[in-house]
Amino acid sequence: MKDRGYHHSPKNFQKVTEGHSYSTIAWIPEEQGSWALPLRHERISSFETPISKATWQLKQVRKSTKFPILALLDSEYGNGYWANHTVDIEVDCLIRIRSNCCLYGEPGEYSGRGRPRKHGDKFKLQEQSTWWNATETVELDEDKLGKIKVRKWSELHFRSSASVPMTLILVERLKTNKKGLLQKPLWLVFIGKYKLDLLPLELLWKKYLRRFSVDHWYRLIKQRLHWTLPALSTPHQCERWSDLMPLLTWQLWLAKDIVEEYHLP
Repeated sequence: MKDRGYHHSPKNFQKVTEGHSYSTIAWIPEEQGSWALPLRHERISSFETPISKATWQLKQVRKSTKFPILALLDSEYGNGYWANHTVDIEVDCLIRIRSNCCLYGEPGEYSGRGRPRKHGDKFKLQEQSTWWNATETVELDEDKLGKIKVRKWSELHFRSSASVPMTLILVERLKTNKKGLLQKPLWLVFIGKYKLDLLPLELLWKKYLRRFSVDHWYRLIKQRLHWTLPALSTPHQCERWSDLMPLLTWQLWLAKDIVEEYHLP
């Protein structure tokens, strides 16, 4: 098959496999549940990158709606390259970042000598000694997650995107309700100015949990709709077959209220 690339295998990130990669932007229509309705589901060619493709897709979605958009993105997009390329798009972004990232604060006032500074003090996520006092802190008791502590720091930025201010959010599980669950903290950055003033901190971080509905959708189209089953021979055939996946998903979602569930014993 033409235009193949090397990609990490989803089953084992130590291995690399050949094939095509796809970029999907989906609408999460409900506050609960696993439904994700794809708005754009397109192949990433060898002349594109995941960030360039997602940027183009986000612009197309922005043109087709007048409602506010909150984009939820994985750590692959948590960098200054994404922040610089989407600064002109009128959307808010809530992005997970890796725990080894280093952010920077405001540079402070100009001293009057030399070139003005772009960066302030370093904020290393893995070194708590570099953290300063949080702007806001809340503690919550969640039914499924247990006791949660959420902290927020304002006016931070990536090194390569000093002109794009961000809000850093740290979510920690202080006491879990179940044993054996992951205890790693969740680091998020918020870029935008439309949703932050409307949503309190205890609700803003929960929006990111809805992003996992996209993972459920990929599992649905692979296991139930047989997206990866046909052995197609050209990229054009793959794209035509992949175009059916969003159409089938929307039809299933629209028909879910007129079908009675029947669970086998």
